[in-house]
Amino acid sequence: MRHRHRLPQLDAARPFLTDGGLETTLIFHRGLELPCFAAFDLLKDDSGRDELRAYFEAYVALAREHGVGFVLDTVTWRANPDWAGRLGYSLDDLDAANRAAVALAEEIRAAGEAKGTPIVINGVIGPRGDGYDPGEAMSADEAERYHARQVATFAATAVDMVTGVTMTTSEEAIGIARAAREHELPAVVSFTVETDGRLPDGQPLRVAIERVDAQTGGSVAYFMINCAHPTHFAGVLEDGGAWRERIGGVRANASTKSHAELDEAQELDSGDPLALGAEHGALRARLGAVSVLGGCCGTDHRHVAAIGRAWDD
Repeated sequence: MRHRHRLPQLDAARPFLTDGGLETTLIFHRGLELPCFAAFDLLKDDSGRDELRAYFEAYVALAREHGVGFVLDTVTWRANPDWAGRLGYSLDDLDAANRAAVALAEEIRAAGEAKGTPIVINGVIGPRGDGYDPGEAMSADEAERYHARQVATFAATAVDMVTGVTMTTSEEAIGIARAAREHELPAVVSFTVETDGRLPDGQPLRVAIERVDAQTGGSVAYFMINCAHPTHFAGVLEDGGAWRERIGGVRANASTKSHAELDEAQELDSGDPLALGAEHGALRARLGAVSVLGGCCGTDHRHVAAIGRAWDD
């Protein structure tokens, strides 16, 4: 097993790439059924694993073309007890699914690195509730207990790090960071924001980042923003300070629509890849610490390619 305390994306001259909107691509472009938006359910058979493998291989190839490394997510955004229970998974089944997700990532990494692309395996931890709605808020202690099982499962595998993705509250993020620290895993926190640049619970992004750092002793490797369009958070980034230098990654949505509008949409809004790339390029001066670039809902390899090019220009 690899030494898990070195994250090469932090030392790279150019940001590593990651993938785009996994679930939206599988549903709208591949025509697959994903109950509860749970991509991990595809791990249960060969055809599902083939779909996931093909999806990621396209992005690894893109990173190779750009001459950069790749952060490879496990398909485990919904692989926590509440969501898995809705799909009929027992806790033991869930543990096995999380391990299977890492095993697939190891296979993809081996193939990618054989062709010269450095790859970091990232254990993805999604919110207990929905990524658009904080729902019944947990305390940091409750969140730590809730997410500890998935973190412990990842800690016994080859993951290099874990990320709390689409976090809607700072308390849940604190809990995940503390669980990761307990298991000596590097942790990243990725917040989602509404069209006003605030978290879904109303907390300003700056306050959320500063609170997580204060409550975890700065143990988070870096922060990210995901599942929001750049126009939703560009304004809040005008407020400088040390908090902004803690933002190490961006995975934006293709669409300018709000979370509520996206939730009700029956068709995919894939926006304009070139425009999305340009909007990322405009953020570069304010996000000098970014080490990972990718996409979220509605994006595919076209968007990530445009983002990578714009960031380099």
